Amino acid sequence: MENFALTPEEEKRLEELSTMAFDFARKNECLHLQTMIEAGLSANLKNHKGDSLLMLAAYHNALDCAQMLLQHGAKVDEKNDRGQTPLAGVCFKGHLEMAKLLVEHGANPDANNGLGMTPFTFALMFGRKEIATYLAEHSKKGFLKKIFAKIFKFFGKKSSA
Repeated sequence: MENFALTPEEEKRLEELSTMAFDFARKNECLHLQTMIEAGLSANLKNHKGDSLLMLAAYHNALDCAQMLLQHGAKVDEKNDRGQTPLAGVCFKGHLEMAKLLVEHGANPDANNGLGMTPFTFALMFGRKEIATYLAEHSKKGFLKKIFAKIFKFFGKKSSA
């Protein structure tokens, strides 16, 4: 097998194209990003921080791009350099519909970042009651999270009364 190396010009162009792809993911410019994916760009491309295209789409609530990336094989629980999954980022930002999309595509609400934090604990920490309740209902760990879900539902009803 031959040794394959890019020229400096090719490396620069590849970096420019990658930057464009990450911007498309953030800004929900799905058609442009899909064109790049269908031309051969990996749906699991990562930036210098280890953030995948899906992580950036999820974090910026770019639902169309996230859906398209998942349909093209993006890894739903791919961690960045800080051990965070796209679902953890969504729990920080508070995007319920995005959380639902990720969970429906197999995201693990109990995925640990290596420091004992999970998407569920991020939702609790940042006061994302609706997301925490949803994740509790979809957790595989059960009992404690079910209790939290019931508490959130109870206090949610009292505060809206």
